[in-house]
Amino acid sequence: MVDDDFLRRLAGARMTTAEVLYHMPDHPGLLQSFIWQTLDVAPKFPRLHKFLNFWRLEIDAAIHTVRVAHCELITPAEWRGADLELTWN
Repeated sequence: MVDDDFLRRLAGARMTTAEVLYHMPDHPGLLQSFIWQTLDVAPKFPRLHKFLNFWRLEIDAAIHTVRVAHCELITPAEWRGADLELTWN
């Protein structure tokens, strides 16, 4: 059985990361950040546009800026070991 995400990648979808900078209505002077990832097709990014339209209609936060990063190639997964792990409360 083949993974659906892999089939979408073969059809042209690539990992897309969007950073949405936004203002909440109760703190208009504070700029906050939200990171969102999905498989999407460049250059039209239909899933990203659907997500941003949902945000505009359903979420009270006003979008300030959206930055998009898009990976063009299918690459093998990378694994890296961590030498140190820190936890803050």
